[in-house]
Amino acid sequence: MILKESETVELKKSTSSLKQALISILAILNKHGGGELYFGVENSGQVVGQQVTESTLRQISQKISEGIEPKIFPLIEKVNFQGKVCIRIQFEGRERPYFAFGVAYIRVADEDRKLSPNELKRFIFESDIYSRRCDTELTDLPVEMIEKEVFNEFLSRAKEVNRLKLSTVDWRQNLNKLNLIKNGKLTHAAKFLFTGAHDIEIQCAVFAGADRVTFLDFKKFEGNLFLLLEAAENYIKEKINWRVEFDETMKRKEVPEIPLAAVREALVNSLVHRDFANPKGNEIAIFKDRVEIYNPGTFPPGLKPEDFISGKERSYLRNPKIAEIFYFTKDIERWGSGLERIHKACLSNGVTVKFNLLKTGFLVTFERPELKSKDYGRTVEKTVGKTVEKILHAIKENPEITTLQLAELLGLSRRGIEWNLARLKKQGKIKRIGPARGGHWQVVEK
Repeated sequence: MILKESETVELKKSTSSLKQALISILAILNKHGGGELYFGVENSGQVVGQQVTESTLRQISQKISEGIEPKIFPLIEKVNFQGKVCIRIQFEGRERPYFAFGVAYIRVADEDRKLSPNELKRFIFESDIYSRRCDTELTDLPVEMIEKEVFNEFLSRAKEVNRLKLSTVDWRQNLNKLNLIKNGKLTHAAKFLFTGAHDIEIQCAVFAGADRVTFLDFKKFEGNLFLLLEAAENYIKEKINWRVEFDETMKRKEVPEIPLAAVREALVNSLVHRDFANPKGNEIAIFKDRVEIYNPGTFPPGLKPEDFISGKERSYLRNPKIAEIFYFTKDIERWGSGLERIHKACLSNGVTVKFNLLKTGFLVTFERPELKSKDYGRTVEKTVGKTVEKILHAIKENPEITTLQLAELLGLSRRGIEWNLARLKKQGKIKRIGPARGGHWQVVEK
């Protein structure tokens, strides 16, 4: 066997170079996530050997444990090359970036180069542990945990907006083609997108004033990300004020105080860009003077919201696979355009929106207009109860009414209607007569 230094292999003549060896180990870890280091071999590859005792191996193990952060647990063993005793260290780690003596290095060819502060900031973000976990690491959940109705609805919407066409109807094959499963297990992305087998939640509250002293309402939503999005959107729509306008033909139009396009964009961003490794939930807080949407996800290092509002900065995706799925359904229009779209929607509707970088996450704040006009004297659709009443009334009037017709009639999204229908069915207030296509709904009178 001929040894040669490379980006994943480092050679040291003896353990007298142990400190430099630690730097080489972490540099390789930061670049490739694993590699090998040999003591008893010249840089040229010539095997010179080394005296090795159990004490020598323990000393190396202790130095690695004390000197490298986060900690790694390498395999350290005595090996024979060309009849001479050497030491081989095999190591791997996924908690990048790694540091030795407070400094981070990265492997370039067969050299270890120190990372500059700016390089380190970007490296930390681009090496985000969880962003890669969503794409590549598997959970212990079997494929059968997938909520098939939710997944099939995703495929239907993606096909409808012409962003994804899969040739097979086999849901397992489609999950595989989307890189959401492997060896019969779900990825973390699949778990959050299409199951409720996780702890991510959205907490929603309405407060009496401009602070968090007095609660008027509180709800907590759990489930897959698509359900969370619809539940949160419906909650805001039900709690904000609406005004009634009439056009020249006296056709009635209900207008929200905050543009719904901006609200939905902010909600999608809060889910797609949150830190899923953080157990803290997303939050919606509705105050007398503002609406806040918070997510526990830090902003890209060195960048500000203004960089994205201008449309000049490229997107940084914390959770690329989750973002891709929402792109397929057109909930994300294009990469990096979310803040720009929120800003433009609010600007065209005379609503002030603010973006704040917090130590614990990211906050979008919509300022609510003052209630000066009598048009805002009453709120339209302020409670779930009124939404339900309208759905039940529409079904009574036309039992064969479709989901799309209901959505158009009530001014809700298709998924919002489906969410309400599913809840009404579960509550026993409606039942389906006949098949999904060709059948009709019936209100259960009690």
